[in-house]
Amino acid sequence: MEYITATDEMAEAIYHIIHTTVQAVYPKYYPKEVAAFFCSHHSKEHILDGIASGHMGVLRTGETIVGTGCFHENHITGLYVLPTCQKRGYGSYIMGCLEGEIAKKYRFAVLDASLPAVCLYERRGYKTTGHGIIELENDVKLVYEIMEKALS
Repeated sequence: MEYITATDEMAEAIYHIIHTTVQAVYPKYYPKEVAAFFCSHHSKEHILDGIASGHMGVLRTGETIVGTGCFHENHITGLYVLPTCQKRGYGSYIMGCLEGEIAKKYRFAVLDASLPAVCLYERRGYKTTGHGIIELENDVKLVYEIMEKALS
């Protein structure tokens, strides 16, 4: 297993990971408008911007990319692992890599947690500091937890 900085050539694989994960996992927790919002937000252009920042990475097992993570300053902006590869510690491994990079410049990491990921973050020591709401179409509201963790 290896976590490396993403390159433009990996954009299609990252897009596939994010969209496959959102479409498979989010409908179990949210209305369909939320999954559509996340898929729209994580466009190919958005992914290429993340890659260009130098703060987006991928987790490979052998030659297969199974997960991705991204951060901006001290904010973890994304963490996705293919549904078929979840429950193997890959998400925790990516989190460790992201936190390690953030800890080089910041004392705290923050993130916006989707419902499916809250338990993962709590197990890693994150605490809820607030809640965010995004108003979507059809009077649907996306509610998420804003979480923070002190880094050593």
